[in-house]
Order: sequence, then C-alpha cells, then structure tokens
Amino acid sequence: MPSLENLKKQAKLALRWHRDRYYPVAAQIRAHLPRYRHLSDLEILAGEFKLTDAQELVARQAGFESWQALRKGFDTMSVPAAQTSARPVISATAAELFVSDIKTSCDFFTLKLGFSVVFVYGEPPFYAQVKRDRGLLNLKHMDAPVIDPKLRDRESLLSADMGLDTHEEIKQLFLEFQSAGVSFFQTLRKEPWGAKTFIVPDPDGNLLLFAGPAE
Repeated sequence: MPSLENLKKQAKLALRWHRDRYYPVAAQIRAHLPRYRHLSDLEILAGEFKLTDAQELVARQAGFESWQALRKGFDTMSVPAAQTSARPVISATAAELFVSDIKTSCDFFTLKLGFSVVFVYGEPPFYAQVKRDRGLLNLKHMDAPVIDPKLRDRESLLSADMGLDTHEEIKQLFLEFQSAGVSFFQTLRKEPWGAKTFIVPDPDGNLLLFAGPAE
C-alpha cells in the first residue's frame, strides 16, 4: 500500500484534475463515488468537487469506504507489517475489444450477457469497461474494423477468453445465454484437451470464448 503522504498527494492531484476539466478523472469519480453515477462527464466536471470528495475517491480506490477509514487503517497497521514487502500480484486482466458503437456494445453485454457497466468515457463515448464477476472487458470505439472479418471467422481468432471453475457453471452459463436469445459462433462442446467451451460473437463480430472443465 502507498504511504499516507502519497495518498494525500493523489487526492490533491484528483482535485486539480477536476478543476482543470481533465476528462479521465470524471470516469474515476463516477465509478467510485455512488452519488456521481447518474451524472455525465460534463456534469461531474462542472459541479462542485472538494478536497474531501477527492480524499474519499482515493480511499475508495484503495479499498476503504472513507478517508477516515483509510487513516484508521494506517494508524492501526503495525510497523513490521508496514515494512513487510510482498510479491506484487496481478489481480485482474481485461481484454480489449474494438467496437463500432459503445452504446450498442454496452447494451449487448448488459442485456444479453449479464455484465454491468463499470464506466463509460467521452462525449460522445469512445471508451468503456464492462464486467461480470472477475471478468473485465474494455470497449474501444473504432470507425473501421481492425481485423479482416473473414480471416477472424475462418481461423476462429478470439478477442477474449473467460473461464469458469466447474463444468456445472459452464453449462449453466450456456443455458442462460441461450435463454436470453444470444447467437453462438460455436455452441457448447467438449474439447479434446478436456474442457467444455462455447463462443459468442458480439455485435461487431468479436469472438468471446467461455470455457470450463468438462468433468
């Protein structure tokens, strides 16, 4: 965890970014502070945002509910624990999908595949992130395809690979998508290497693999 002084500097930086109308901070504010979630980037940047708000933002990003809770966490931390160096752990990965329309993509993932929107960025939006459980997908607007669709379909070139822990879960997810009217590039099947998989195309043809144990 960073030092408390570094976190104070982060809060002041977030406050300065808001005052400078730096758009990426609006997405962070909306994602971590519930009272801002219904506001657009412009509304967030035009509204009031105080140092206490910036401190709460930094605290929530660090896993605390408030700045007071963050400070208390530092106060109760033992010196040996604070000095213990742990191996850095990558806690999440996110696939990058290139899409022609952010809203259409977000609607597909939320209404058809049961994802939720983490944030939407830009006016008009050109970047977004959706998630389901520990699965993260970044959506980036592109005016034209970045890969030949015929080549992608012929070679089954995947844009994302998401795993489930049990064979019951992979079957249940397939049936859930089927009930939602999802179209499949490949229906549920057992692979020679001992997995069960199915593939879903998104509205832009990006191929999304879902996999779990066969037994």
